[in-house]
Amino acid sequence: MAKKVRKSIDKWKQKKWYTLVAPEAFGNTELKETLADDQTKLIGRKVKITLADIINDWSKQNIKLFFKIDRIEGDKAYTRFDSHELTRDYLRSLVRRRTSIIASNFVVTTSDGYKIRIKPCAFTLKRIQTTKKKKIRSIMENITENTAKKLEFNQFIQAVVLGKLASDIYKEARFISPLRRVDIGKTQLISMPMGNLNQDTYSEDVKGITV
Repeated sequence: MAKKVRKSIDKWKQKKWYTLVAPEAFGNTELKETLADDQTKLIGRKVKITLADIINDWSKQNIKLFFKIDRIEGDKAYTRFDSHELTRDYLRSLVRRRTSIIASNFVVTTSDGYKIRIKPCAFTLKRIQTTKKKKIRSIMENITENTAKKLEFNQFIQAVVLGKLASDIYKEARFISPLRRVDIGKTQLISMPMGNLNQDTYSEDVKGITV
């Protein structure tokens, strides 16, 4: 028994604390710390955090961010954006009886070649016809695709997470039907441009791991 305890203590002593650093799109903000006995084990690990934790605004706790550790420098573990999604409780709170939800799911490419799957959704004040739903869905896709073409990856992610993209969609789609709200329910980085040294393959399912 004493040997097992000693081994556990020795293994714990071998571990080192690393400070997680948010991606450039989030100001390279220093986040929480994580332990590892070998820094190579950190590469590729996913980190789950809320936007509230980054910008110190607790009204943003409903926005979950998933980063992926891609390099270690000293005691800093640098991350890149992997995905984001709104909490289920928040989305459920937006649903009302005798109203309509218009959701879409498509892929856009930013001006610097990043491919992102994006899922915007609009919530109406009353139930609307299928033809109006199609028009609103078309507006969602057109505005999102045009925005992506104009912006680099970091700029586009900021527009998504901070609400600028949803606001732009709302301003145009409200002329089709009165809307209560427009949100970007989820985004997922699918691929990075060729030549990126950290290029990776991304799955459609996001399984965040809090470290």
